[in-house]
Amino acid sequence: MASLIANPGSSPPPAEAYLPPRERWLVAAAVMSAAVMELLDTSVVNVSLPHIAGNLSATVTETTWVLTSYLVANAIVLPIAGWLASRLGRRRLLMAAILGFIAASFLCGIAPSLPLLVAFRVLQGLSGGSLQPLSRAILLETFPREKRGQAMSLWGAGIVTAPILAPLLGGWLTTDFSWRWVFFINLPVGLFGLTMISLFIHDPAYLRRRRGPIDGWGLGMLALGIAALQIMLDKGQEADWFGSHYIAVLAVLAAIMLAAFIVRESVIPHPVVHLALFRYRTFAVGACLSFVLGFVLFGSLVLLPLLMQTLLGFNALQAGAWTSPRGLGSLLFMPVAGWLIGRGFDQRRLLLAGFLVAGFGLYLFSKLNLETGVWNLLWPQLVMGSALAFTFVPLSTMTVDPIPNPEMGFATSITSVMRNIGASVGISFTTTLLARREQFHQTRLAARLTPQNPQLRQRLALLGRLFRHAGLPAPAARQHALALLYAGVLRQSILLSYLDDFFLLALVFFLVAPLVFLMRRIHYGAPPARAAASGGE
Repeated sequence: MASLIANPGSSPPPAEAYLPPRERWLVAAAVMSAAVMELLDTSVVNVSLPHIAGNLSATVTETTWVLTSYLVANAIVLPIAGWLASRLGRRRLLMAAILGFIAASFLCGIAPSLPLLVAFRVLQGLSGGSLQPLSRAILLETFPREKRGQAMSLWGAGIVTAPILAPLLGGWLTTDFSWRWVFFINLPVGLFGLTMISLFIHDPAYLRRRRGPIDGWGLGMLALGIAALQIMLDKGQEADWFGSHYIAVLAVLAAIMLAAFIVRESVIPHPVVHLALFRYRTFAVGACLSFVLGFVLFGSLVLLPLLMQTLLGFNALQAGAWTSPRGLGSLLFMPVAGWLIGRGFDQRRLLLAGFLVAGFGLYLFSKLNLETGVWNLLWPQLVMGSALAFTFVPLSTMTVDPIPNPEMGFATSITSVMRNIGASVGISFTTTLLARREQFHQTRLAARLTPQNPQLRQRLALLGRLFRHAGLPAPAARQHALALLYAGVLRQSILLSYLDDFFLLALVFFLVAPLVFLMRRIHYGAPPARAAASGGE
């Protein structure tokens, strides 16, 4: 690995070594079916939790472990997917992962109790953790550098739209069939992907299976650290964060284990995760921006359906349906982003525009009100979804451009885990901020409900007369009037907390946008520049 890191100018295979165009797209279909299947399962179960709780005699709080167990297991495997592929071979690992995912999905679908369902979800997460990074690595290596924009536009269409469409799919399957079909639907998709991979995926000649010693200590530190971090982020708000001894212990454990893992991986000769790839400036910046993208994208994906159901009267299926225009915008503009990249357009400018316009879409969400209709929700989502196409495609392409092909699996594993950790942090941060800002606005607005407020007295008098006309005695009429006014204060404070969250997410995109110019511009037709010639690239 050291020789590869020292020579970032190692060229990809010559153009004639790549597969013909038709076979490239067959490879793309094979790996995308597996990746999208796995990604759907990160959020498709969300809307089914009340049904699972009722069917398995559990509380909704207890059933959240169905989500947490999958995310924890998935997060443990993500960073070591490249290492596993280097030892087992990508084709063998992909087929084993899909087989494991299909088997675990079937077991989840027939689970008779919640503990067994959680155990089978752990197996599902462990099996599926390697599908995303390996699929992306195969796509990047299958297409020539000048065609990678097209490959990433296809990849981005699946990665961006799958989490958006997952609640809609989960709501439909749960409502019209059963929550068990949320898992059974994976079987035909997985079998299709397994067949395609067995026919069209082959390990490249430069992927030599490495027979070095297994770093058991490193694997243990990584597993403990990632598991503790994921559980802390998922359960922190529910347990009042560091007011809980349980959460504090998880935070300390995560910090110690991950710090020790980073130190160990930096000095041993056969690391599980190739942290030396961060010596590439473009890769390091791209990995950080992937974290930000996961933070904002998944944070906003949690907020919008909650806003629809909490304040606007949508049910779960309607909320899922009216969240989907963001995916439509991405689908429409992903091919445009790929075409512009193929034409040699400066990808840094595309990425800058993507962050700024997506931030503007989030800013539009911060201007919603309690009278918002469906069309007011449509346009900001189309704006943001379209902008995400110009964010995801160039970011995916530029980040790994200086990485030699033999290291591509390690690079995509790192960027995938950065995006997933960003997603977990974003969801935890936005839900925590939502609760804190709701308390703040409720206190601020309630402080204005004093007898000295003439508008309050007028409103109470009007409502009191209405309730008395309805037959209530004067004391009861006044109590009902006060309760109605306070309910209005609560609704307004909840709305303001959502608007604060959207504004902050928009601000994050605006602030990180200039960082794109720390990345090296890609010039197709020539191999990537060497580190010495690119100022430490």
